[in-house]
Amino acid sequence: MEKVIEIKHLNKSFGNHEVLRDVNFTVNKGEVVCLIGSSGSGKSTLLRCINLLEVPSGGEIIYNGENILDDKHDVRKYRTHLGMVFQQFNLFNNHNVLKNCMVGQLKVLKRSKDAAKANALKYLKTVGMDQYINAKPKQLSGGQKQRVAIARALAMDPEVMLFDEPTSALDPEMVGEVLKVMRQLADEGNTMLIVTHEMEFAKEVSDRIVFMDKGVIVEEGPPEQVLVNPKHERTKEFLKRTLK
Repeated sequence: MEKVIEIKHLNKSFGNHEVLRDVNFTVNKGEVVCLIGSSGSGKSTLLRCINLLEVPSGGEIIYNGENILDDKHDVRKYRTHLGMVFQQFNLFNNHNVLKNCMVGQLKVLKRSKDAAKANALKYLKTVGMDQYINAKPKQLSGGQKQRVAIARALAMDPEVMLFDEPTSALDPEMVGEVLKVMRQLADEGNTMLIVTHEMEFAKEVSDRIVFMDKGVIVEEGPPEQVLVNPKHERTKEFLKRTLK
């Protein structure tokens, strides 16, 4: 399989607090990897380190064969290859839906206005939000905002989509509409790394599940292994609490 992102001996500390300890794993092209674990286990920090929203304290992040943590790499250019979807949507409240999905293309990718608009409309249609192009974020539900956020990330044509608990800020009835879009993206062969607490969703869409606890990877493997027949006691304890 073709490696897209390879994490080697990654560490992250905030002062004396070690959040990630010697983390090693790989994301392959076209693969859906779900990160699971309790709050504070390091999942979101790992995602933010991969996107360099947090600077790792040590280790390597290999993207398409090159360590992007060395001095010669352009961080902004690297980030254009990663689509990030946050818990809290992070939409521009002063722009309508269409402009939200165009602004990054115009400013970062330097696309023409026509090309950016066509691409934005394409992905807004993918997530079922093309009827809302003139709406401002305040006029949308949480689920609609998150679908716009996904379209905005897709419009940048990233190689890897990163999702940081994309349903955690949503009301229960809105969770389904966002997970439906993510299932569709997975079915289309997108490379996705997802931090989630939605276990049924993780079981359904993942090629591989990574269970983290206290800043380390405890167990990883196919969903049927990690979720149905886990090997480690810590994994079993977590699933016992989670899958009630």
